[in-house]
Amino acid sequence: MLFEEVLEEYLYHCLAKGFTKKTMINKRQEYKQLNLFLKEKRGLTELESITVHDLRAYMRYKQQQDGLQPQSIVTMFKMIKAFFNWCYKEEYLRENISRRVELPRVPKKVLNGFTEKEVQTMIDAFSYKDYIEARNKAMIAIMADCGLRAMEIRGLKSKNVKDTSLLVDGKGNKQRMVFVSPTLKRILIKYERLKSQYFKEHIAYDDRYFLSYQGREISHTGLHKVVKVAGERAGVQNKRVSPHTFRHFYAVQALTNGVDVYSLSQIMGHSDITVTQRYLQSMSKEQLFDKAIASSPLMNMGRNR
Repeated sequence: MLFEEVLEEYLYHCLAKGFTKKTMINKRQEYKQLNLFLKEKRGLTELESITVHDLRAYMRYKQQQDGLQPQSIVTMFKMIKAFFNWCYKEEYLRENISRRVELPRVPKKVLNGFTEKEVQTMIDAFSYKDYIEARNKAMIAIMADCGLRAMEIRGLKSKNVKDTSLLVDGKGNKQRMVFVSPTLKRILIKYERLKSQYFKEHIAYDDRYFLSYQGREISHTGLHKVVKVAGERAGVQNKRVSPHTFRHFYAVQALTNGVDVYSLSQIMGHSDITVTQRYLQSMSKEQLFDKAIASSPLMNMGRNR
């Protein structure tokens, strides 16, 4: 069976599963590179002829030719592993040969997260003087108080913003409910008022909750620029100022304040609890101490006397 033909079938399978446009672009690019490598470097065109040695050779090739770091290699190989796992389930292969490929160890990096003061200052860095300022304040506040991904902020629909909750479209088109605190709701109400006024004179081409000044969905670059401006105005230094760092801030605060890892994984839309557990590794000694004291059996027994 031709490798290219099976790849094409698998990509249609992914489309049917509802993978995002960005994910499909990444998959097509990676499979195209793998196909070229197998054909030109290993002389292979048949799926059944591919061995674990060929996949190991491809991984070494990516490391040497493209200079990919361990984390990038692991991310890349997840797509390849998914394809061969599908081939095995469809009985095109007798085994998933990708399972026998050892991946490089990814060094654990502790993210230097935001402090509460920094986050508050970044929210306060924007005013309510016009629509764009209020929009930016609301986006920063939602990232800090709900821990949404960048794509979830940009894709949030107006109809899914309720009084006390947000219906979020997460990865893999999986929806989840995220709750809105009264403090955040106050910011959103003021934003909605200015948004309504602004779009009385401008056309809204999209149903997204957050729109560009042109009335369209905010771009990936546009959102990151807003976060960068917030960091600059607040004077945040020596830290990665990005939507993910806000997500990290939310997770650490939730864990510090007693939310269990399983509940947090549901709130953040993680498919695997091990992803959520990484946030525990980034907590400071002071945060872990506070968490330990708050959950101390003897301390709690003392409160009940």
